[in-house]
Amino acid sequence: MRLDVQPWGATIGEVVEAARAAESAGAGVAWTPELHRSAPVVAAAIAAGTSTIGVGTGIALAFARSAMLTALTAADLDELSGGRFRLGLGTGVSRLNQDWHGVEFAKPVARMRDSVAIIRAVEAGGDPIVHEGVRSIAVRGWRRPYPAARPRIPIYLAAVGPAMLRLTAQIADGWLSHELCPPSTLRDQVRPVLGSRKIDIVASACCSVDADAGAARRRAANVVGFYASVRSYADMFAAAGFAEVTAMAGAALRAGRPADSLGDLIPDEMVDAYAVAGTPAECVARLKQYDGLADGIKLSPPSYGLDADEVRAAQHGLLELVGSHS
Repeated sequence: MRLDVQPWGATIGEVVEAARAAESAGAGVAWTPELHRSAPVVAAAIAAGTSTIGVGTGIALAFARSAMLTALTAADLDELSGGRFRLGLGTGVSRLNQDWHGVEFAKPVARMRDSVAIIRAVEAGGDPIVHEGVRSIAVRGWRRPYPAARPRIPIYLAAVGPAMLRLTAQIADGWLSHELCPPSTLRDQVRPVLGSRKIDIVASACCSVDADAGAARRRAANVVGFYASVRSYADMFAAAGFAEVTAMAGAALRAGRPADSLGDLIPDEMVDAYAVAGTPAECVARLKQYDGLADGIKLSPPSYGLDADEVRAAQHGLLELVGSHS
């Protein structure tokens, strides 16, 4: 199984340094998230600063940009990386699209299907480029005058619900999981829906490695605590037996505690259920549980509620784990 990374840095330069270290350690792909930075911009920096590691947006928001602009950005990034780019797309949630970005969110599955169709049409070239749907395009008299690095750029979709998973199985080259994706979720909920079509299945996990297993788990606890405080994840946690913990996390959030500071409410068994955390040997054993279920796993260092030096220490341990695996 391939080990990918989501490199962290207080500056874009530090992110690129972490990606270089991941490349040296033998990581497969460096993925760039989109929340506090622009995923394509950071992907461009990594592409320019590395030579062999894959580069992917993990994920870029599909609806906050026009599909044509997304296609052009992907083509530029594939050229810049020498054919190493993967376009990871996600819908985001309604509030993020409508309140943060001022774009429509209705019919997200159909909107994503149209987005990918338009991206593929722009990628293929030709004149005119026309697609009608929830998202439409009508371009005439335009051709991209630059040679493509590859005829087809891999598109990965982030999908949680069954409808988006079915769409991923139909049209995508790969699937990217949510940050909380234990092996049981892959086995029982994801793989049955994705079916037998061969796509690159990439799980995701917060990874905290330390010789002190307790310290490793405490670093990762704030990540789990953040999601435990979000109401939309309550059913998932309740099904795993953690309803009481989520109730406490939600109450603490409503009482004014920051969402990234709830790790003290999260028991070790809950951290173990949703993160790769512990000693190097414990983390290796946890990663083996994904064998046969995922083609790759995107590992990110814990950062919620931690100062920069703690995140750097966690990332160093993560990269040593990747190096020992390669």
